[in-house]
Formats: sequence, structure tokens, C-alpha cells
Amino acid sequence: MKKYTIKQIQQSLGLVSLVSIVAILVFSIHLILPVFSQDKSSNIQVFNQVWQTVQENFYDSNFNGVDWESMKQKYSDQVKSSQTKAELADVINQMLSELNTSHTHFYTPQQTQYYQLLGIFASGSPQLQEQLKQWFPTGEIEYSGIGIFTKEIDGQIFVSGVLDGLPAHQAGILVGDRIISVEGKPFDPVESFRNKAGQPVTLTIQRQSLPNPETSVTVVPKMLNANTMFSEAMKASIEVKQIQNKNIGYVHIWSYAGEQYQELLEDELFYGELRSADVLVLDLRGGWGGAPLTALNIYTAKPLSIKNVPRNRAGYTINATWNKPVIMIVDGGSRSSKEILAFAFKQQNIGLVVGSKTPGAVVAGRAFLMDDGSLLYVAVGDVYVYEKYRLEGQGVMPDIEVPFPLQYAQGKDAQKERAIEEALKAVE
Repeated sequence: MKKYTIKQIQQSLGLVSLVSIVAILVFSIHLILPVFSQDKSSNIQVFNQVWQTVQENFYDSNFNGVDWESMKQKYSDQVKSSQTKAELADVINQMLSELNTSHTHFYTPQQTQYYQLLGIFASGSPQLQEQLKQWFPTGEIEYSGIGIFTKEIDGQIFVSGVLDGLPAHQAGILVGDRIISVEGKPFDPVESFRNKAGQPVTLTIQRQSLPNPETSVTVVPKMLNANTMFSEAMKASIEVKQIQNKNIGYVHIWSYAGEQYQELLEDELFYGELRSADVLVLDLRGGWGGAPLTALNIYTAKPLSIKNVPRNRAGYTINATWNKPVIMIVDGGSRSSKEILAFAFKQQNIGLVVGSKTPGAVVAGRAFLMDDGSLLYVAVGDVYVYEKYRLEGQGVMPDIEVPFPLQYAQGKDAQKERAIEEALKAVE
């Protein structure tokens, strides 16, 4: 592996600003990942930079009643004794949790959220794109993975989401599976698949809560591009099933953080596979928020359509609005702007909301790149819907609440099944 010194990096950049990234670039045949220095003095510098960034940018100048200056003193000794960047991240996130606010967290390149958030924010920030060139020279923000979300419950790792069409989905991994190990080692969302894109990897999982129920699943990781992976999964989720002579359309919007997701939805509703559906099931569970304010317009605007009649061929109608029934699914992973959509969906009586309560994570967040390449996500603005409803810490209750016990669910999805039942009722 070829390493570059800090001096060489400075010379190649020509100029080092206050937001420059000081680190070592490590190149591999499969993946380029930011690599941290384990220098304890660097830990202290990053801690101070995180504290200062929050000091200058957190949306509430009173810090939700927290004495932010004292937080620096409270946690600085723990930082000095931290040996690794993982330990540093734990200390920083303990400090950030004192603010009791969503969209406020510290991420490292050992977490999939790091890459996903960079993909979300870099697309609209030339400044961040420029900063990232040192860490991602090709301009592609990507990592080797299998396309899952996980949740730790009582010290055990369970699959909480499987992105449609990606390696885990293709291998038959199910929501509710407990991941015991990867190639005989403890599961790590990034390290377990580093440099293994295109190579078979064996996961040992537990699918049922029974004695000795372990089984093996072979999955082939791929390079997941943070800018396209959620579009791919959304596209792969689309289906139209005929039930009781009715066409039930379904789409899972894993991320709404970008205009491309709404554009894809509208293309499918008006020109694509979903066009033939009699009713739509709109799944907003898991993933990321960020939906545009105009996302509900296609369900509420005055219907407009045109009929196109080509020469010597049957005519066809193009709609500009979805004037058929729609059912929404949400859960504790439907955060941020997805919660705003669920709230407005209910307020405007567009259709039923099915699932479980959303998390109440509704403030405006911004990503800041630290000098060592780590990522700080900070709440920079408070949010009110219709200028008076504050959803942060409150969440949105569905019209029909359906529990979803995650452990050993074996892929069963009671929330989706109930949404389909309600969809059928809506077109009776």
C-alpha cells in the first residue's frame, strides 16, 4: 500500500484551510476508505473541533438548557484516556446526547451511516465535495457492503431492514435475522465486508428463537454508491400484485433526501409499472428523510390529464396527479421529513397511515467534516409544520397501529400486510 505523508498532502493541495483534512490515504483494489490516525493528541483535537462546531452551529443558543461549556470539561478527561477512535466516538456521542436532540451525532468511516450521510449532503454542497476529494479521490462516495440496516437489542445484532435488489436481499437475508458472525468473526457493518466486493462471504445467522438454530448464508458484497444505492433499492421494491381482481401497487422509499426519489416515484406512477395500480401502498419505513415540501402535491392537486392519440394507434391518457387511493406505512425508522409527510398526509385526509409511531426526529441537520475525516451531524434549525406544530420529540401516530416485533420475524411484515388489507378496502 502506498502512503502519503501529511507534508506531501499539503504540497499536493497547495493550500490548507481551517477545514482541510489531515490524514493518510490508503488505497486498495476494491475500496478507498478514510483511515484514522490513532494518535491520542489527534483525539483531543477532534474532540475540541466537535465541541466548537456545536458551539457555533447548534440551533438553540441555550443548548436546550445544557451548560455546553461544562460539557467540554466533563468529557475532556475521558477523551484524554481514549486509546482509539472508536473510544473517542463513544465519548463524543455521550456528550452530544446531553443535548437531547435528533440529527446530532458523530460518525466514523467504520459506520455505513457515514457514507450514506456524505452521499446525501455532498450532492448539494460544492464545499463538501471539495473537502472529500482528499478522502475519495475518484469523487465516488462508496463502500463495500450488502445493503442492510441493523439494530442492536440486548447486545445482539438483528437485521432491521433489507434494501431491495441489493446483495443481502438477493441472498435471502430476512428482516428479523440475528447476525451471529461473518466469516467466523463478530459482525461489523463496514469492516466485515472491506475489500470483499465480488467475493462470496459467509454469514452465520439465527432465524428462529430455538436451541441451536444457526444457519449459514452466502452473500456477495458489492460496492455501494451512496448517491445511487437508495434509488436502486426503491426501483427494485416496486411491484403491482393482483389481489381479488384489484391491482395493488407498492413502493418502498428508503431515502427521500433528494429530488431524484420524488421524480422516480412520479415517473413510475404516471408512466411506469405503478400506472396500472388501482391503489398505492407508499412505504416510508426506515432509511433517511429529506422529502421535498411538494411531495404530497401529486395526491392533493386538482386532477389534470391529457389524452395522446397517435396516428393509426389507440390513444392513451397521461395523468399529472394520482387521483386513486393511497395508503402510507411508517414506523420508528420513518424520521425527519418523512414524519412531516405522515403528519400532513393525516391533516389533509389523503389516506390512512398504518404502522407504528414515528421517532419524533424533526429538526434541520447539517453535516460537518472534521479534520481527521470523521463526520459531525448537527441540528442547525428548529422545524415547525404549518408554522405551529413541532414534531421533534413528539412523532406521529398512525391511524392504524400495528406492532412489529423485530427479533426472529423471519421476514414476516404485519404492517405491510395490514396496509394491503386497507388498500383493498379503499377500492371495494
